[in-house]
Amino acid sequence: MPDALIIDACRTPRGIGKQGKGALSHLHPQHLGATVLKALVERNGIDTADVDDVVWGTSSQVCEQSGDLGRMAALDAGFDIKASGATLDRFCGSGITSANYAAHAVIAGMEDLVVSGGTEMMSLPKKGILPMGANNQHLQELHPQSHQGVCADAIASLEQIPREALDALAAESQSRADRAIQEGRFEKSLIPVMNLDGSLALDREEFPRPGTTAESLSQLPASFPKIADYRHSEDALTFRELINQRYPDLDIQHVHHAGNSSGVVDGAAAILFASESYAKAHGLKPRARVVATANMGDDPTLMLNAPVPAAHKVLKKAGMELSDIDLFEVNEAFAVVSEKFQRDLDLDRDKVNVNGGAMALGHPIGATGAILIGTVLDELERRDQQVGLITMCAGGGMAPAIIIERV
Repeated sequence: MPDALIIDACRTPRGIGKQGKGALSHLHPQHLGATVLKALVERNGIDTADVDDVVWGTSSQVCEQSGDLGRMAALDAGFDIKASGATLDRFCGSGITSANYAAHAVIAGMEDLVVSGGTEMMSLPKKGILPMGANNQHLQELHPQSHQGVCADAIASLEQIPREALDALAAESQSRADRAIQEGRFEKSLIPVMNLDGSLALDREEFPRPGTTAESLSQLPASFPKIADYRHSEDALTFRELINQRYPDLDIQHVHHAGNSSGVVDGAAAILFASESYAKAHGLKPRARVVATANMGDDPTLMLNAPVPAAHKVLKKAGMELSDIDLFEVNEAFAVVSEKFQRDLDLDRDKVNVNGGAMALGHPIGATGAILIGTVLDELERRDQQVGLITMCAGGGMAPAIIIERV
C-alpha cells in the first residue's frame, strides 16, 4: 500500500479557556483554525488548489463552532475554493480521528494532499449541550453514561489507585511541561496567534502552573462530588446512580480535582499529509509516515478505559511490540487515564508524555489529538528516535490510536 507521509505539523499555543480571561477567548474559532492552516502553506509552499480535502475535528459543534469549521477555516486562511473541507466529532478523539481519516485517504490512493487538524474553544458558552446520553432515556437504559469526571473517579476506585499517585503524576506533568517550555521543545511547531488588527494575541502556553508540587495539589478539593449527585431533571438518575446501575457495589471515591484533571483551554492544530508521488513531484520533504491506525470501543459507562485496548489493537495492526515504541502520548484527560495506561502496559514512565500533558498544558478537545501527533514527531526528531504511539480516551467509551515512524 502507498504510504501516508506527514510533511509538517503545527499548532497554536493554548489559551486559558475562560471567556474574558483567556488570551484567545475573544477570537472566533474559525480564526484559530485559519492560523494553523496558513502556517502550513507558508512553511511548505504548497498550492492550496492541490489540497484534496481538509478533515477537521471539533467536538462541540454548536454556535460559533457549528457550520463545518474545517471548510470555513480553510476559506478564512485563503485556501483555493477547490480545497473542500469536512468537520467530524469523536469527542476528545476528534483530532486523532481527523489525522487517521486523512491518512486513510492517501493510503487508499484516492487523494494526494490532505490536511487534518482540529479546533476547540472551550471558552465559548456551551449552549444546548447536555450530558452524554441525557437526551435519550432509552439509550441510558441500554448503556448508562455518566459525567467524565465522575467516570474518572469511578475508575480510580475500581482500580484502587490512590489520590497520592494521581497527584504525583500531575506534578510530574507540570514539571515536564515547564522543562519543555524552558528548553524550547515546542517552538518548532508553535504558531503565534494574531488579532485581526495584526497585533499579537498569544505566542506562549498560557495554562501551565510551574512550581506545582504533589503537596500543593493535595490541598485542592475534589471536583466531582456535587456533580456526581446532580440530577438534571426530576425523573433523571444522578451520574453516580448511572454508574451504580452497572457497578452496584462500587463506592466511588472522589480523587480528581482541578490540578489532576485536564486544563480547560482554547487551541487549534493542523497536520499536512501527502502521498509519496506528490511529495517527490513537488519537492516536499516528509518528516514521518503513518505505520498503522486503529479505533477501539470499550465500556461507555466508565467511558475512559479504551486507550489500553486501542494501543494493543494498533500495535497488532503494525506488527509491532510495545518495545518497538520509542515514545508514547496518551492524553491526560484525567490523571487516572494516563496512570492506568502506564500500569496496565507496564511502560517505562520516561517514555510516556515526556513533555508533560493536558494536566499541565490543557486539552482543547477537538484539537488535542493533532497536537499530540505533532508533539511526538518533534520530540522523536529532537532525540533522534523513530517510532511514536499516540492515543486518547473519548466520550462514549472510545479511543482512536495512531503509530507514526520518522522517515
